[in-house]
Amino acid sequence: MRLHNTRTRVKEDFTPIDPSHVRMYVCGPTVYDRAHLGNARPVVVFDVLFRLLRHLHGGEHVTYVRNFTDVDDKINDRAAVSGRSIREITDETIGWYHEDMDALGARRPTHEPRATDFISQMIAMIGTLVDKRHAYAAEGHVLFDVRSYANYGALSGRSVDDMIAGARVEVAPFKRDPMDFVLWKPSAGDQPGWDSPWGHGRPGWHIECSAMAFDLLGPSFDIHAGGIDLQFPHHENEIAQSCCAHPEGGFANYWLHNEMLLVEGRKMSKSLGNFFTVRDLLDKGVPGEVIRFVLLSTHYGRPMDWTEEKARQAEATLRKWRSMTAGVKAAAPDAGVLAALSDDLNTAGALAELHQLANNGDVAGLAGSANLMGLLQPELGAWAEVAELDADVSALVSTLLEARAAARTARDFARADALRDGFAAAGVIVKDTASGVEWVPGPNFDPAKLRALL
Repeated sequence: MRLHNTRTRVKEDFTPIDPSHVRMYVCGPTVYDRAHLGNARPVVVFDVLFRLLRHLHGGEHVTYVRNFTDVDDKINDRAAVSGRSIREITDETIGWYHEDMDALGARRPTHEPRATDFISQMIAMIGTLVDKRHAYAAEGHVLFDVRSYANYGALSGRSVDDMIAGARVEVAPFKRDPMDFVLWKPSAGDQPGWDSPWGHGRPGWHIECSAMAFDLLGPSFDIHAGGIDLQFPHHENEIAQSCCAHPEGGFANYWLHNEMLLVEGRKMSKSLGNFFTVRDLLDKGVPGEVIRFVLLSTHYGRPMDWTEEKARQAEATLRKWRSMTAGVKAAAPDAGVLAALSDDLNTAGALAELHQLANNGDVAGLAGSANLMGLLQPELGAWAEVAELDADVSALVSTLLEARAAARTARDFARADALRDGFAAAGVIVKDTASGVEWVPGPNFDPAKLRALL
């Protein structure tokens, strides 16, 4: 297997530190609200990597850690506005996250640590950094001394001085250098806090992942992954504090970053009206398996453009593949699919191989190869099940389709549009083809809504 290592900027052969125990860490969510579609991309992409590593090394030989950040000012603000407790909000949000990511077919990681369960480990690591003069206390805060780590900036490829010139940095009078970042900060009032050598307070964001990764994976592990937006400063800071606290290790050997997500060619933004969560799509009837397919249709290292047309095409393809593989015993993953995935997780190339298997009629190979990618899993297939239709329902649909055709001929566009919208509301998928009108019941098929259209 070869992976593009962000740290070295080249594609490298993947050589695990210990082939009998491959270790991977992926930065998880800050749990204060629903996960949006962009949050789902690293979950799905690196779930495929997890599956591939398990296939290559054996499931019991791979450890995958993805954290929950459950102490953060955004969570504090949500609690203050809602009047609910922080724990209540984070427990609920973690439950939502599991529901939504399960719907996308993502396996649960080996470990899902909550930051608040590792406060003592964070305090210990901060103390080590202070003792080694890589951090200093000032006005109730503890800050990492960026200038004390000579390799700071290697991951993002920028010098500290360049970063100061081009980045927004938090200005504080107690900082020795503008780029120094917070490891510990004081808590006041009803803010969550813990006792420490530097006073009652809470951790900064960056120290969380370093402490959890060290505790669960050790001073050196194989892969660290996440969105490209985390490369700087989060991942840069993780490297600095981890390597300074534990110079006997190298932290992560391979760094993978997925690119950002667009919607219909534009950056997802609430101001543009194209911002939506995974749950928004699921509630609108977009199957989780379809979302997964679209997210895997672009290489993780390139910007991914979500479009309604891609979702429609993905649904049609998955319906076809599920029909072809129904009742078929899955074979071992195809060599071409394995080769594509082993080439820097080329999921787009792997999907092209799946299309080829389908075209060649290799349904057993299609089933086994798709399963490796988390597709065509039985637990994700309810959406594609075709309802058994009695003769009366079939006749009703035929009658309504004839009424739609008559309305079009009579240029009664209001009636034609009402029938079109009614079919959609009833879960009927209608397609006008060269050979005539075709229809199939969709996942939300409701005959009662059809009868209301008469």
